[in-house]
Amino acid sequence: MALKNVKRSIDRIFDKNLQDLVRGIRNHKENEVNYISQCIDEIKVELKQENVAVKANAVNKLIYLQMLGYDISWAAFNIIEVMSSPKFTFKRIGYLAASQCFHSDTDVLMLTTNMIRKDLGSQNNFDAGIAINGLSCFMTTDLARDLANDILALMSSIRPYTRKRAVLISYKIFLCYPEALRPAFPRLKEKLEDPDSGVQSAAVNVICELARKNPKNYLSLAPIFFKLMTSSTNNWVLIKIIKLFGALTPLEPRLGKKLIEPLTNLIHNTSAMSLLYECINTVIQGMQSHGSSIQGSQNLMKLCVQKLRILIEDSDQNLKYLGLLAMSRILKTHPKAVQSHKDLILQCLDDKDESIRLRALDLLFGMVSKKNLMEIIKKLMIHVEKTEGTQYRDELLSKIIEICSQNNYQYITNFEWYITVLVELTRMDGASRHGSLISSQLLDVAIRVKTIREFAANQMAAMLENAHAISGQLRRNGMQEVLFAAAYICGEFAELIEKPDSLIHAMLRPRVMTLPANIQCVYLQNIMKVFAIALIQAEEEEDNERALNLTRVLLEKLSLFLQSSYIEVQERASSTLSILKYIEKLQVKESLVAEEFSILFKGELNPVAPKAQRKVPVPEGLDLDAWINDPPSSSEDEQPEEEFPKKIYDELYSPTREKRKEMSPEEIKKRKEERLQEQASNPHYLMNKKQEKKTEAADGYQKLDAEVDPGLAGELNISVPLHVPGLPSSERYLRMEQDRQRRAQAEKTVKKRHKKRGKKKFVHVSEDEEEDIAPTHAVDIVQEEMPEGAAKTDSENETTKDDPYRALDMDLDSPLTPSETLPRPRHHEVRSKPDEEKVVKEKKQKKKHKKKEVKKHKKKSRKAPTESLLVEEPANEQVSEVTQNTPDTIEKKENKAEAKDDLSFWLSNSDAVSAPEAAKKVEGPEKVVQVNGIEEDEDDHEVAPAKEKKKHKKKKDKKETKKHKKKHHNVNDTVEMEASSNLQLSSYKLLGENKEIKLEFETRSSSREEKKIVVSCLFENLTENHIKNIEFNILDTLNTRLVRTGGENSHDAVPIPFSLPALSRNECQLQLTASSVTMPQRMRGTVTYMVQDQEHTKQEKLDFKLHLPCSAYLVTTPFSSVFLFSFSNHFTKLLTSGDVPDKASVKVDSKGIPLDHVLQKLCFFLKLSVVEQVGDSASLYSSSIQHHHICLLVKAAANGFISVDGKSNNASLLSNIMDQAKEIVQG
Repeated sequence: MALKNVKRSIDRIFDKNLQDLVRGIRNHKENEVNYISQCIDEIKVELKQENVAVKANAVNKLIYLQMLGYDISWAAFNIIEVMSSPKFTFKRIGYLAASQCFHSDTDVLMLTTNMIRKDLGSQNNFDAGIAINGLSCFMTTDLARDLANDILALMSSIRPYTRKRAVLISYKIFLCYPEALRPAFPRLKEKLEDPDSGVQSAAVNVICELARKNPKNYLSLAPIFFKLMTSSTNNWVLIKIIKLFGALTPLEPRLGKKLIEPLTNLIHNTSAMSLLYECINTVIQGMQSHGSSIQGSQNLMKLCVQKLRILIEDSDQNLKYLGLLAMSRILKTHPKAVQSHKDLILQCLDDKDESIRLRALDLLFGMVSKKNLMEIIKKLMIHVEKTEGTQYRDELLSKIIEICSQNNYQYITNFEWYITVLVELTRMDGASRHGSLISSQLLDVAIRVKTIREFAANQMAAMLENAHAISGQLRRNGMQEVLFAAAYICGEFAELIEKPDSLIHAMLRPRVMTLPANIQCVYLQNIMKVFAIALIQAEEEEDNERALNLTRVLLEKLSLFLQSSYIEVQERASSTLSILKYIEKLQVKESLVAEEFSILFKGELNPVAPKAQRKVPVPEGLDLDAWINDPPSSSEDEQPEEEFPKKIYDELYSPTREKRKEMSPEEIKKRKEERLQEQASNPHYLMNKKQEKKTEAADGYQKLDAEVDPGLAGELNISVPLHVPGLPSSERYLRMEQDRQRRAQAEKTVKKRHKKRGKKKFVHVSEDEEEDIAPTHAVDIVQEEMPEGAAKTDSENETTKDDPYRALDMDLDSPLTPSETLPRPRHHEVRSKPDEEKVVKEKKQKKKHKKKEVKKHKKKSRKAPTESLLVEEPANEQVSEVTQNTPDTIEKKENKAEAKDDLSFWLSNSDAVSAPEAAKKVEGPEKVVQVNGIEEDEDDHEVAPAKEKKKHKKKKDKKETKKHKKKHHNVNDTVEMEASSNLQLSSYKLLGENKEIKLEFETRSSSREEKKIVVSCLFENLTENHIKNIEFNILDTLNTRLVRTGGENSHDAVPIPFSLPALSRNECQLQLTASSVTMPQRMRGTVTYMVQDQEHTKQEKLDFKLHLPCSAYLVTTPFSSVFLFSFSNHFTKLLTSGDVPDKASVKVDSKGIPLDHVLQKLCFFLKLSVVEQVGDSASLYSSSIQHHHICLLVKAAANGFISVDGKSNNASLLSNIMDQAKEIVQG
């Protein structure tokens, strides 16, 4: 063995580690593939060794190779071996490799279930951490089902590190195994109130991700998230919660009213831009559908727009982009609020960042109105001329057309202006790909707006007549498609053209032969339409010579199209020439042909709907997927694919192929001369200037033909657009519109003056109100034609995709059924059939044995000596009811309805009575204070929600009476008592009050903090002014101190992280440390603040006295029905063990108050829990943050007296608690 160990250690010395591998790859750049293949062979040898360290080193190198793109799936089993190593450093390497190369289809994942379960249950929290990290990368349905119980158990771990990771991995489990969501949801809900901020943040993240797709299922969590939002200081948690509220608010309109004040405070006070953006985004998303019904939403939206302006003006490009993005969302619901910032949006068009310019363009699309359309389009056209980038220029062009044509040209009042804008866009320098878009717009406007056809036809005729001057510019700009629209409009509406003869001559110029084929075809078709109108005019004027000359000119010029290289052009030209020859024969005979010829072009062509082809109904019996002919066999398909590459390979690379003959210098020279002559004679070959000079000097090729039209000799390359006569400018229409607006504004001012002089009441008209401008031309919307029997729906565009969140859409409020419990791991046992009968008998015997043991245990518990503090002999029926505390189906439905009622009752608090009025109506311990930081509206103060509260209480009373009949005096009756009683208790006490501000407080404690308690202070602004710069300070004592941030001394005040708008409230939590908890504490403090009114700001202060009773240090111990019976046994042992030697008792006159009410008060104010209650007596228990025990026995004595007996392990603490109990019972 010793020699083997020595040999292993020597082998490890010579093994390559990861550093050696990386160094070797860098040194073998020329033969990197060979070197890596050699290293992989060495790694395979290392993986076969028994030493785990060698295997871990090999897997570590495989991880690096996998990052380089090499497949390491062949080493999956070896990776699992390293994962199972007890050493953490090796285990970490294994899990890292598994997270990189394992996936859902990996076969060996079934071997990892028990190993991962073992690591999850390890005492070392880092082992559980790396197991959870790795599991998140290769989670499968089987792993999620098998490990769900283990992950759920880790959520209750004492280590915050483990709890946090268990909560995060639960999201992956829910996605892979949705059935685990309902059983795990109560535990996940508890983590929202976890004392560790990391666990709380993880729970918020998981629930927010789940609610992103199915928000309605998590509406019941709104009160918990609202409390977190008003108390948390973590910006990332706030962002997640605010995102969730943005998804919940559209589902529940009342929630929007709850959120107005906290969102307003966050928007006012936060300095984090990310949180500010999410608050604004939530306001936009939540108030979009119910904003009009929520009071205060308009002011909140204006505040959001003001904050967004700050973001847009920021120098950071990311913030500017986000501001523009959020502004575009507000524009949909509140356009007037955004239109006031039009100047800022137009400035963004000059930004260097193209994405910001595009986002500003999207905003301008929604800011357009009839009043500012011409102005905005003019500025966009100026930007088109200035831009250099092709992409942004094309986007500007498309946006101009999109703005003008939206909603069937809703904002265009003068279509002559729009036609001129489209023509000007075609002549702007710079290549574009939107020539066809402008062409389609010209056609659409001319067809839909009948009153503009004459103007459009003459404008297009002017363009065609000057096409010889602007065709070069159109081709450079990519706008030749506009000639297509111009020719079509002139032909379709030829009767509106003033000079058809000159248009015919312009359309027959030889330069037309250089246009694309589709444009030449349109030219030929529409020349005949114009020719028909010209013939009609000539015959009406009895000018036969003009008609005959036109016919002969067409015959002469159209013969050029017969030589076109496009077949369709040749065909149209030949058919047109044959018609013209026939017309010429008739004209020579002096017969009238115009009327018969014009019949060929009568009628209008209506547009066809874009989806018409898809909506053609399929005839019955026609299968479009079936083969028309027999499908080809697979052998026929594969044979040519295999032979073709092989043939090419044999010809090019085969060693048996014939070698090419080398050419002599004379043959090379001869080939070169032939190639040069061919290039010189080819008119389509592009040569540089040197070659052109040589060829022209030598052979005289490429000379211009003198007989060719000089228009073909060259193109005018002018950067400034030529002035084309007959094409007006859009600036003329803009000046006309500005003059009209000035006249309208002057008329308004005159009317206002007359009304003021007459002292008549008049309706105020805001400047931002949309002016209804009557359009100059009426838009006639031509219906698009559809095939017969076409469906009217667009269902063919809807595609169904597999959504993993669809399985998570379930009701989370209803109680669990027995079939929904998570599966637990069990060992599979295989037995023969004869042994099964023995197994059944053994099970029966075990059950009988267990029943006997239970009976013995009950007898012993009855015979055990108990003191007067305990309830003596609980009945057998009660014990069975406690142990079998399972609600039936009727109770499940009632619980579900009660949860919904609780949510509606919480949401109804937004309409509740304000705190000052509630304080006047309710006195003493029954005073109710709404601690939710919600600003109450003045209109809601008039109507108190007494009816809603009574209904809510009556429902609960009915439910609890049913439960009381079934369960009698169950130990869990504390919950029933609170629901059935009519008491309204509040733990908030008055701390201080003056004319401007009011302070109330309550204390909270946790068993995990032995020397800390939390004081929750409620600040209420009683004035209509703004209160800011609030600071809270307490004079420290020897026992109790205020927790301050690092670097501050005991005299410094704690700044409160919010301000108070007029008549609003908000809550803040402060921490105090206490060295001893056995005595009550009285402390002095001061709150300073600034009151800001319209004129000035003044500083004020409020002095107060903080009284902390001993009950402030107690911690409530809730008992579930599962552990209640066992805890009563521990409670009995505690009393009989002698650990609580100090005793005290008191007898108080209850003044006719029922025992249930007394117990409710004691449990609420002293933070006690009911352990057992039988008849007129009850046992109560609580403990302090420093683990002092408090045990009380409360009995209803004769003559209306209540006796309270107490036991504790600290006499001073017990004495103070008994004094408090006496005051509570008497009060």
